[in-house]
Amino acid sequence: MMSVGAIRTIVGAMACAMLCVLPAAAARAQSDSLPATPGLHHLSFQRPGEPTVGYVISIPANYSPSTPVPLILGLHFGVGGGGSTGAGGDVVDVLIGPAFEDLGAIIVAPDSVRGSWSTPENEKAVNALLDMISARYAIDKKKVAVTGYSMGGAGSWHFGEKFTDRFSAVIPVAGTPPESASGWRLPVLAIHSRNDQVQPIGPTEARIKELQKAGVNAKLIALTGISHYETDRFVDALSEAVPWLREIWK
Repeated sequence: MMSVGAIRTIVGAMACAMLCVLPAAAARAQSDSLPATPGLHHLSFQRPGEPTVGYVISIPANYSPSTPVPLILGLHFGVGGGGSTGAGGDVVDVLIGPAFEDLGAIIVAPDSVRGSWSTPENEKAVNALLDMISARYAIDKKKVAVTGYSMGGAGSWHFGEKFTDRFSAVIPVAGTPPESASGWRLPVLAIHSRNDQVQPIGPTEARIKELQKAGVNAKLIALTGISHYETDRFVDALSEAVPWLREIWK
């Protein structure tokens, strides 16, 4: 007969093995249950040992798993001292969804994990989410773009600069660009208002000129009469990204 100590050792090992397997199984089950029906879906992405990421995903009409579609990563604005829960859905509702309605793309918009999009924590969360979405849905890997508003606009610049191989285009809206465009490779369509009282247009103008001088496909849509907090008034300008993207993706 086994001793009590030996039995406890075996039981402990089995329990440890089960705990190691369960998170991976939960992640697989989560991926398997993702929606494929058209519309906006509010979901959460669970990662073993990491904070859960809330996000929304917009599935275009006539989506078929047999036909790859473009993917738009949408990054939300800052939330001040409040929590970011639901902010991804908010920016899709008021700006990104209406602007990209005719593109036929899947849109995914996460809630930030404590802070700006340039933190290592958010970089890790966003890339893990994109990996999962790309594995689960029919995505055209050559047609992946990042856009965002305000903090999300700055995040778009950041992700486009740091994760060049992940995206084919960057569309920052009302966001502060990097201090230098040295080494920048991706096509960029920046949208900014001359009446932005929070994020002045000057740095964006300077960066676009620098990129154009370097031979990069870079364009600025400069608006007037719109303040920083009138997010919904940028819809028409952002919708101009649809033909711009189609041209790039030819």
